[in-house]
Amino acid sequence: MTLRASALILLASAAPAAAEAFLSLPVDCTLGQDCFIEDYHDAQPGPGQTDYTCGLKSRDNHRGTDFALPSFEAMEAGVDVLAAAAGTVEAARDGEPDIALTPDRAAEIEGRECGNAVRIGHEDGYQTLYCHMKNGSLAVSAGDRVEAGDVLGQIGLSGETNYPHLHLSLLKDGARVDPFAPESTESCGADGDTLWTDPPAYTPSGLFTAGFSIVVPSFEAVKSGTARRATAAPGENLVLYAHAFHPEDGDVLEMSATGPAGEVFSTEIELEDPQVQLFRAYGRRAPDSGWPAGDYRGTVTQMRGDTLIAVRHAEITVR
Repeated sequence: MTLRASALILLASAAPAAAEAFLSLPVDCTLGQDCFIEDYHDAQPGPGQTDYTCGLKSRDNHRGTDFALPSFEAMEAGVDVLAAAAGTVEAARDGEPDIALTPDRAAEIEGRECGNAVRIGHEDGYQTLYCHMKNGSLAVSAGDRVEAGDVLGQIGLSGETNYPHLHLSLLKDGARVDPFAPESTESCGADGDTLWTDPPAYTPSGLFTAGFSIVVPSFEAVKSGTARRATAAPGENLVLYAHAFHPEDGDVLEMSATGPAGEVFSTEIELEDPQVQLFRAYGRRAPDSGWPAGDYRGTVTQMRGDTLIAVRHAEITVR
């Protein structure tokens, strides 16, 4: 054997083995039908955000994958959270209320931002953490042995969230890991091996935000956030807007609003020849008697044929 051949063998044996896929879907729903992935792990170090494909579907310093439900009604009906892999429950917390986060509640949930949660230890130093589960739904306790697909509880609204979803974090020896690109730690777009046994499909399209205003806002006001109103007077108009990114021709935005007296409006807007980013708005003038005082909720759903792409919710209080 030559010296060169020996060196090649040594180098080959020293190369780290690719991590073996071991995660299954942690929610009992069908992506693109009755649930969807809202945000991915932030692959960009420091300020700013990008997902593992160099796309826009993340938030700054977001360290997990968010599996979202299309409505609060779906949460109430119950959608199970499933163990993504076999392991032992290391910790569990229940008893946190399902209440949407507001600025005045931030101090109240400090230290419990994960809400009702389960942490499972797996082989090779991996852990999975399941956050924002429904109050009273946990079906496991610390010390329990679980198999992949076992029910842990249900998706809820506990902790630091304002829409019903499961936040799944993966850790390796205590450090957060992106299961879609576990070998990529410094930049997005790396050709890392996924840790999903059946990787969920990715779409670059989504909704940045939805909000209420009292006039049809400018796009600059939508992007900067100055368009958003938290309150309105009874005699002011109610306008729901949505900011979308990478939509496809023919996508439909379903926009609706409800209030104390029931439905305020409901419409569908088809997107034709869309841009990389765009916004759409729809609303109603205030009735002569004014809007009834109380809380109003808007919902924007992005559909591509029969496929659910994204949902965003908005709230405003009339007083």
